[in-house]
Amino acid sequence: MSQAEVTTAAAARPAPSPLWALSLFRSEVGTVFRRWRTIALLGVLTAVPVLVGIAVKMETGDGGAAGRGGAGPAFISQVTNNGLFLVFTSLAATLPFFLPMAVGVVAGDSVAGEASSGTLRYLLVAPAGRTRLLLAKFTATLAFCCAATLTVAASALAVGALLFPLGDVTLISGVTVSFGEGLLRALAVAGAVVLSLVGIAALGLFVSTLTNSGIAAMATTVGLLITAQIVDQFPQLHAVQPYLFPHYWLSFADLLRAPVYWDQLLDNLGLQALYAAVFGSAAWARFTAKDVTA
Repeated sequence: MSQAEVTTAAAARPAPSPLWALSLFRSEVGTVFRRWRTIALLGVLTAVPVLVGIAVKMETGDGGAAGRGGAGPAFISQVTNNGLFLVFTSLAATLPFFLPMAVGVVAGDSVAGEASSGTLRYLLVAPAGRTRLLLAKFTATLAFCCAATLTVAASALAVGALLFPLGDVTLISGVTVSFGEGLLRALAVAGAVVLSLVGIAALGLFVSTLTNSGIAAMATTVGLLITAQIVDQFPQLHAVQPYLFPHYWLSFADLLRAPVYWDQLLDNLGLQALYAAVFGSAAWARFTAKDVTA
């Protein structure tokens, strides 16, 4: 279907009601979470805290301390004292690769997958409009970001409660807070992780508008993720590192200080908003001008 045909069809139909737009969003979210690939990704994310918890339990079975010599993810040395720290450890372990890879797969497949399966042009015939459809797909991807992060956090909390004691939480700064406040901070950390994934979601959506192959879009998005992670490790490239979307990902640890250090948290939020604005606009410009033939 050419751009001219889509424009003519759009002009001939009435504007969709707000309820129809909400139905479109619900449909997109349902489509994302009904796919076996999405279920498999959530299953892998659920298993990571289980494996980390069992590994820590086995390592400390003789009374030793986890993470001796500084090995392992952040907070791992605190897990044996308080199972709540398994939430922070699991998020720190999954954020560099597993969580963003899962988001990259979903975002990369959002438009290109529809094109490769031949359903995209039928969606455009419906009274949605390209802008609404793209916004619905981006919002559905953000819903997956929330679901994936909460899956890791909930699995870690359950495993931590099963394998380790729970109680008052000693923060990084040495201040001890109640378990209830620790749970609130864990929820805040999960929220910070969700916001950290906005940049890769917008980038994946843009890549998805460039091709009609879902596999190619997913592979490209994951490839860009790996490239950004590698570049962020070289001190010689420090000038560009603050502009890479993964650079401030682990700043969520500052939420475990008293008082909270906001500088890098706000830098991360601003960077993710910049990526969302730039690549969201690029995706909109590409998608609204794209000839959809499949």
